[in-house]
Amino acid sequence: MIALAAALMLLTQTAPANASVVVTFETGATTGSVMVALYNSEAAYGGGAPVAAMAVPADGPVVARFENLPAGDYAVKAFHDVDGNGEMNTNPFGIPIEPYAFSNNAVGNMGPARWAAARFPVSGDTAQTITIR
Repeated sequence: MIALAAALMLLTQTAPANASVVVTFETGATTGSVMVALYNSEAAYGGGAPVAAMAVPADGPVVARFENLPAGDYAVKAFHDVDGNGEMNTNPFGIPIEPYAFSNNAVGNMGPARWAAARFPVSGDTAQTITIR
């Protein structure tokens, strides 16, 4: 019985990485790039490293594709780097002046959207459409 439980645990920990996330962004500007970060845990989303990140030019369809992911919960943070400097520009009070967005089109209250609002399950091919505001 213990051996069976251990074997089941091992199987769930080594799930194949065959899921994907495709994120399509709706943005009003065609300059710069959309900077996208994909997170797989609340701890990482709150200030840790993303599992993947990319810059997508905004001069055409803005689509980010993340492949070979293990099944689980994920969340996206993105901003439109309109001026192309690689950073999110803010005003003197630290409030972003470039458009930004989160998965599920979640909205934050005096800060980024919370993990609970932005997370989404991934168990195969998963698509999100996010409007950058």
